[in-house]
Amino acid sequence: MSAASATQPAQPTGPQRRVSARLSAIAESATLAVDAKAKALKAQGRPVIGFGAGEPDFPTPADVVEVAAAACRDPRNHRYTPAGGLPEMKAAVVAKTRRDSGYEVAPEQVLVTNGGKQAVYTAFAALCDPGDEVILPAPYWTTYPEAVRLAGGVPVEVFAGEDQGYLVTVEQLEAARTPRTKVLLFCSPSNPTGAVYDEAQVRAIGEWALEHGVWVVTDEIYEHLLYDGATAPSLPVVVPELADTTLVLNGVAKTYAMTGWRVGWLIGPRDVVKAGTNLQSHLTSNVADVSQRAAVAALTGSLDAVATMREAFDRRRRTMVEMLSAIDGVDCPTPRGAFYAYPSVKGLLGRSIRGRVPTTSAELATLLLEEAEVAVVPGEAFGPSGYLRLSYALGDEDLVEGVSRIQRVLGEAR
Repeated sequence: MSAASATQPAQPTGPQRRVSARLSAIAESATLAVDAKAKALKAQGRPVIGFGAGEPDFPTPADVVEVAAAACRDPRNHRYTPAGGLPEMKAAVVAKTRRDSGYEVAPEQVLVTNGGKQAVYTAFAALCDPGDEVILPAPYWTTYPEAVRLAGGVPVEVFAGEDQGYLVTVEQLEAARTPRTKVLLFCSPSNPTGAVYDEAQVRAIGEWALEHGVWVVTDEIYEHLLYDGATAPSLPVVVPELADTTLVLNGVAKTYAMTGWRVGWLIGPRDVVKAGTNLQSHLTSNVADVSQRAAVAALTGSLDAVATMREAFDRRRRTMVEMLSAIDGVDCPTPRGAFYAYPSVKGLLGRSIRGRVPTTSAELATLLLEEAEVAVVPGEAFGPSGYLRLSYALGDEDLVEGVSRIQRVLGEAR
């Protein structure tokens, strides 16, 4: 060996990628990114109003907070808990599910998770093998396709626009079904559109899934936020034969203004729940004991605070839809659930606004942030371009001021 070669550093022989391909392919949460940008600008003194995050502006009910405070002082709650959840928490989920949807389940069918997002990922991780297809009605919550991909599945989008009230049909689902189809994601009331499927539509979709052996993951986290007499029947209640191939996801975040407490759950067949519990035992161990105690108090207590919040959301919903619909080029269907409006802004794209010509909803959202100091989430985060998502889970004054700014800027479109 020559002296020169002896001094050369050894060439690496292992893989050179610093971050795995799996995680490199995952985008950050668009809704949280918009919310973070709005908060950063506000910290700089900018009067930004954020419509991005799906987070109630109400505090967690006081009685729930008091239970958590007492739990903090009890040394029993300073330890690990069973990976699948406290027995008391599972019992509360069972009772709440029976009360609110009429669905009878056993504690062994419940997995308590660190927020609804972990329930979403665990559901797909438990069901999907590499290449399995998941039919994903669009517009969809931004986390769904990323969770499917992380689990090795392939999201297959089925789009329903404003002309359909953002509700997919059985005919659309059947057109998307292939021999690789394993799961249908179902969300009603919907994030991001606020669309709600009626009982006949739920039954038709459930019977289609049953006929073709398609599993259903149904997200019911907005079940209590309904307006104009709408109802959101639980799919395995409407089609009981589907219970053995259905996972129900839920949590306390939206209904009880407990987004920061991080408590969700997954309900399903025992074998799937057992597999998800095994995963969680290695991934996060368990949900924080104090958070579970607080969640038990929320689930077993009065729904009076929920009714108060729903009344405020309903008022804000009507105000937002009326103000957005007054803008030329905006088509805003009236949402019947959740706390989001999802207007089509396709009539504004390609038009000049303050010397700029946005051609996508992402460009329009950037323009609104810079010109109106209003943060909204563009449709690209939820499916096709041409839409904006605005949460009305913020104070009445901020809502009116923020949409007024949007009216002024978009009113200049030529």
